[in-house]
Amino acid sequence: MSDERSFIALSIAILTVSDTRSLDEDRSGSLLVERLTEAGHRVADRQIVTDDVPAIQEVVQGWCKRDDVDVVITTGGTGFTGRDVTPEALEPLFEKRMDGFSAVFHRISYDKIGVSTIQSRATGGVIDATFVFALPGSPGACRDAWDHILKAQLDYRHKPCNFVEIMPRLDEHLRRGGRTA
Repeated sequence: MSDERSFIALSIAILTVSDTRSLDEDRSGSLLVERLTEAGHRVADRQIVTDDVPAIQEVVQGWCKRDDVDVVITTGGTGFTGRDVTPEALEPLFEKRMDGFSAVFHRISYDKIGVSTIQSRATGGVIDATFVFALPGSPGACRDAWDHILKAQLDYRHKPCNFVEIMPRLDEHLRRGGRTA
C-alpha cells in the first residue's frame, strides 16, 4: 500500500492593497497568480483595494464566507507608514493567529535583505475556517513567501504536515457548539 498523496487544487483569492496600483501595474499580485497557477491551484478572485481598514475587511470577510475560497493572500500595506493598515484590518478578524508564518517569513527574508526585514509586518491567521496571509507589497517578498512557505504548506503532498490536511478541521469549534455561524 502506497502512502503517496494526490495533489489537491485549492481556490486562492488575491487582494492587492494599494492606493496607487491598477491590475495592469500590480506586479506582486500578478506574481502570486502566476506562482499559484503554476503550482496547480485556481484563482478564486483577484481585486485591488485602497489602504483602508473597512475596505480591506469587507473584501477579505466576503471571500472567507464563500465556499469556493480556500485561502486568501493579500499583498501590500504591511509596512510602517501611515497608510499601511493591512495588519490592523486583518488581525482583529483572526480566530487563530499564525505567529509561525511571520517568524519563518522573517527568517527567509533576513537571508535576502538582512535586518531590513524588521520593516515588514507580514502576518497570517484563520478567518471563518479560511487561511489568510498578509504579505508585503514587493514582488521579492511575495516570491519568497510563496516559494519558501506557501507553496509547500498549500500542497497536500508535503510531509510531515501541511495546511491542506487540516482544512476540514478548521471549523470544529463551530460544530461543537462554540460559536454559531
